[in-house]
Amino acid sequence: MNIDNQHFRTIWPDPTNNESIMIIDQRQLPHKFVIETLCTLDDAVIAIRDMHVRGAGLIGATAGFGMHLAAVQAQTGQLADALKQGAESLDKSRPTARNLKWAVDRVLKAAENGKNDDEKKEIVFETACAIADEDAAFCKALGQHGLQIIEDLSKAKNGETVNILTHCNAGWLAFVDYGSATAPIYAARDAGIDIHVWVDETRPWNQGAKLTAWELQQEGIPCTLITDNAGGHLMQQKMVDMVIVGTDRTTHTGDVANKIGTYLKALAAHDNNIPFYVALPSSTFDWEIDRGSDIPIEERSGDEVTAISGLAEDGSLQTVQLTAPETRALNYSFDITPARLVSGLITERGIVAADRKSIHQMFPEK
Repeated sequence: MNIDNQHFRTIWPDPTNNESIMIIDQRQLPHKFVIETLCTLDDAVIAIRDMHVRGAGLIGATAGFGMHLAAVQAQTGQLADALKQGAESLDKSRPTARNLKWAVDRVLKAAENGKNDDEKKEIVFETACAIADEDAAFCKALGQHGLQIIEDLSKAKNGETVNILTHCNAGWLAFVDYGSATAPIYAARDAGIDIHVWVDETRPWNQGAKLTAWELQQEGIPCTLITDNAGGHLMQQKMVDMVIVGTDRTTHTGDVANKIGTYLKALAAHDNNIPFYVALPSSTFDWEIDRGSDIPIEERSGDEVTAISGLAEDGSLQTVQLTAPETRALNYSFDITPARLVSGLITERGIVAADRKSIHQMFPEK
């Protein structure tokens, strides 16, 4: 997608030296556009853990390239141990996003096909690149499938503005390109449909305020930032036509783990007969966990709740305290939206009902 009319992906190998991986440091957005270089496995682990990168698809792509960096660092004759250590370190960096372990396991399996260490290293790099390319392609495809929903809403409203509410950032910044929840929005824009997006701020990291609003502005899509608690009121006032969110892990039975607060949006949408869709590439499905309640939910530092960062008058990024000293805060990063509240799952293969039978019919190889 575009930044100041220039195309970027969120992650890419250095074109002059593929032993280095480039990322956009999302902690600096929207105030500063900073490209960071990852040179080691530890760099990739830190980037994921400390949210230089975030979002299911991008975490997966970064994990894939992290395995590549582990291979680059490997001493002669120690590639197998380096990849094993890399996998263990990356798996621990963030627990909820399914794409992370999926990407690591895919690289490990692919490396087994190499006849020697040099060939295995080449396969690792090629697989990491394939994961990134596939993520972008899947998001573009699911955008075309989700477009049909927006087109139908537009026709039902006789061409009047379709108002879409989204939560957190499931845009191109959360993937390699296009995004999941935003892909249908970009497709609708390209199709000439009149759209407007309500953007949840998404405390405590404010990914909606800092990232979603910014990337929609970069793409020229009308949007309005709202507090997290305003969504239900807007739905009651008939100001929302549909909700689209992303997901960090979805069970093969249709339960959805996404940024904390998603469940409340689903409840409000259900109560107001507003369609609630979840957009995801198939790499985000967990084919082993049956119930959303079994998905590990990341708990992060309470400091993220009691403090907030922003742009100071002197142009620097500063963090300020919101609460009284010693205030205790609980900071769950995700919640579970049960399948019964989901109108449909938008995937690269089409739109599928959020239930075991339908999901397995669409992905029989799983």
